[in-house]
Amino acid sequence: MTDPQAQAAQETPAPPPADPKQTRVTKQLKHNSPFVSCRFEPQGRYVFAGAEDSSVVRFSLADDKLTQLKGHESWVRAIGFSPDGAATYTGGYDGKLVAWETAAEAPAPVRSIQAHEGWLRALAVSPDGKLIVTVGNDKLVKVWQAADGALVRELKGHDCHVYNVAFLPSGEEFVSVDLKGIVKQWKTADGAMAREMKAADLHKFDPGFFADIGGARSIALDKEGKLLALGGITNVSNAFAGVGNPAVVLLDWAKGEKVQLHKPKANVNGVTWGIEFHADGFLIAVAGGGLGGMLYFYKPDQPNEFHEVKLPNTGRDLHLHRPTQQLAVAHHDNHVRIYDMRPAEKK
Repeated sequence: MTDPQAQAAQETPAPPPADPKQTRVTKQLKHNSPFVSCRFEPQGRYVFAGAEDSSVVRFSLADDKLTQLKGHESWVRAIGFSPDGAATYTGGYDGKLVAWETAAEAPAPVRSIQAHEGWLRALAVSPDGKLIVTVGNDKLVKVWQAADGALVRELKGHDCHVYNVAFLPSGEEFVSVDLKGIVKQWKTADGAMAREMKAADLHKFDPGFFADIGGARSIALDKEGKLLALGGITNVSNAFAGVGNPAVVLLDWAKGEKVQLHKPKANVNGVTWGIEFHADGFLIAVAGGGLGGMLYFYKPDQPNEFHEVKLPNTGRDLHLHRPTQQLAVAHHDNHVRIYDMRPAEKK
């Protein structure tokens, strides 16, 4: 008897080859406000991006048409989708979790929940699409039913702002990370905390300003769930001005230990705002700040980048559309730019 999953895997075409050294802009999508986040819709029809005017912008990749989604009262850094792309979920610094019909001609909130007190910083949708996990400045991790927005459970344990969250590929567990670089592993079924890990490089207490600075501004797991990457800032010398180096801490999932600290070769000022694992085994990171904007490409076993791409403006988020090997980068200059890593076709 034929295994349906094996047959589907055989029928799925292999992704086109990628070469970081071929990375180039293929599309520039413009709005009238700076962007702080971006995500490809799973089917590749749209790019959604959060802007500083508190709107979420949907760009159609077929014709570059811009559609604004209005339902938030502050910046939206959290964007997610149902696995089939039919539903879009956004979370904002207004604490709201909003559900949308992805392809609606005139999008309006299907449901809006006051999910957190203060900023809702990140969300993650379970691989089966049934659950949404959100985290925020109220130190809470919350699990919601995707179908109706009902609260499943509220998880306590972080003692400071929770910055990011991600599901493991199996969907049986998820991780949350806070301002101090504390990583907590949770069981999806009952919300039990399985263990705690640390990414201490991504946090510092500045005694001059009596302020904590750090947190996982970006998060990614490799496809096998063996490596957890957390992006942020390290070597902070001035918490008030955010002076430090963009960094990625790589954790071995099984051991719960740091295996690498990725930093640019040059001593530049900025933050790693977005990271992605590529199927070919390398990491892609976008950094922005005093350095302007850069894409860095890292190999897990090497601390420094093997390739870099200078961006036209500060990069503030990154997403990889795996079927096409394209990158979406949210920029401060009112653009979402699409980058291609495949060799250009010869005319």
